[in-house]
Amino acid sequence: MAISARVRDRMIAGLKRLVPIVQQLKARDVSEADTVTIVKDILSEIFGYDKYADLTGEYAIRGTFCDLAIKLDDKLTELVEVKAAGTALDDRHVKQAVDYAANQGVEWVILTNGSIWRLYQVIFAKPIDKRLLTEIDITTIETRKDAHLEQLYPITKEGFLKGAQIVLRDRQDATSRYTLAALLLNNNNVVACIRRELRRIVEVLVNDDEITAVLRNEVLKRDVMEGPEAEAASRRVNRSETKSLRVSKSSNDKSQTTIPAPEPLVTKSDVATES
Repeated sequence: MAISARVRDRMIAGLKRLVPIVQQLKARDVSEADTVTIVKDILSEIFGYDKYADLTGEYAIRGTFCDLAIKLDDKLTELVEVKAAGTALDDRHVKQAVDYAANQGVEWVILTNGSIWRLYQVIFAKPIDKRLLTEIDITTIETRKDAHLEQLYPITKEGFLKGAQIVLRDRQDATSRYTLAALLLNNNNVVACIRRELRRIVEVLVNDDEITAVLRNEVLKRDVMEGPEAEAASRRVNRSETKSLRVSKSSNDKSQTTIPAPEPLVTKSDVATES
């Protein structure tokens, strides 16, 4: 997605001002509370959230508190878990925020120590799961490189509202082993293509059921065919199988194929969220 000049200028100015401060705080090994203070500034000056309208500190959830919450148009959209600037992040740190998000029906979680920023999608399955969409170290961003600034865009307010996090998710799905396995097993067009190519190679006619049985029993690993992620991929493939590629004419009358926007891999309506 294209970044506007206004957003680019804001990110550059914010990075130049705040990255040296983040590095100083990390060197001093400051507390988590002090890190939360700089994280608010980063969310505001780099990522574009209104510090007073969009950000809520110590967000209460079932008798405990999440470090920060992001609300857009009075709707809770993201939870932010902050660790001390000198802390190395790992999956244990995000578990609590993911549990909070699941209880609140929130799909997106940010984990940060000020310098490292991770964006997660909450997977509403049984049990609740997560997946990492992107990880960025803002202290390594070179402001003169557009590719570096584009890495930040999915975490910005503008990027979030335009669905940049959805694009990240769908890019992962495009090469997910679960999606590819579901295509091989559940999409009649793919199986028919394999059947035609087999006939071309070995000049023997085999039916679709035989091909699917070999794929399921001898080619694919069990882990890509079982579990919540495999089930979600199968649902997505089944929903999209009836869709056809739309062909449109460009101004120079050349045919161009456009693919319909992908449906969500996992939605809150697919499964009941455990409280």
